Amino acid sequence: MPTDQRSRVLPSIALVVLWSSGFIGAELGTRQAPASALLAWRYLVAGGILVALCVWRREHIDRSGIRRQVVLGLLCQAAYLGMTVSGVGLGVPSGTSALVASMQPLVVIALAALVLAERARIAQLLGLGLGLTGVLLVVGGDLESGNAPWWAYGLPFAGMLSLSLGTVLQQRWRPKESVLASITVQTIAAAGAFWLLALLEGTAGSPTPPAFWVAIAWVVLLSSFGGYGTYLFVSRTQGATHASTLLYLTPPTTMVWAALMFGDQLSRAGLVGMGVSAVGVIVALRSASRSRRDASLVSSASASS
Repeated sequence: MPTDQRSRVLPSIALVVLWSSGFIGAELGTRQAPASALLAWRYLVAGGILVALCVWRREHIDRSGIRRQVVLGLLCQAAYLGMTVSGVGLGVPSGTSALVASMQPLVVIALAALVLAERARIAQLLGLGLGLTGVLLVVGGDLESGNAPWWAYGLPFAGMLSLSLGTVLQQRWRPKESVLASITVQTIAAAGAFWLLALLEGTAGSPTPPAFWVAIAWVVLLSSFGGYGTYLFVSRTQGATHASTLLYLTPPTTMVWAALMFGDQLSRAGLVGMGVSAVGVIVALRSASRSRRDASLVSSASASS
């Protein structure tokens, strides 16, 4: 595999796996403590580590950068994760939460058309449609047999809308802050929001089960640093639509992961859905790649003339 292609493929694979870890971690953690406690301690630990890294690396960020990253942190981390993990804590299956999150590319494309004046190709929309069909096949059974109240399914959906808006704003603002500085400010902003929520709910005390701290280590290392860090990196280097489209692969990945960890059974519909979803991702990404090449050629021709 050529070096250029490897530099694009490997981060994409890492994004799918690490982003999926968040749904597994949400189920692990909410088995031990309320969602607000899980998120408050997760972001306190992650924020402390990140601040130490920033001090060590002498990272700098100006006031305007801080303001941008606080907004993005509240949208992409506090609102998205707060609502998604709360839904899981109320009984929404992790696969269903992954399904809702994977609908984000459709929302991002619609918002990008409105905010960024981007134009989606028919092939790209077809790929997104195939991906959504595959995702529905994977987790359709969960929607029928879920034990959560009906309104709880609206929480992951609202979280997905927040992440979509944050993704498009990031694409529009094109922040110059480093990935480390960006994640640090966003994490601190989210930590403040989650600790306020935990204090209001009375869940801010320190949970004692060792399994809780295992879950904290899981979500901090794999999900906070790995998942969101990779998402931010891929969004900046390969575009918001590319990063969002890859989220179509997280429901089947989560399904396989849950089967290995929790003993969930993989159905035929699930296996078929994983294949359909993969085809949809390939179609959408190839269309996006052609769009970037065409735009590059037009830009080069304009510059030469």
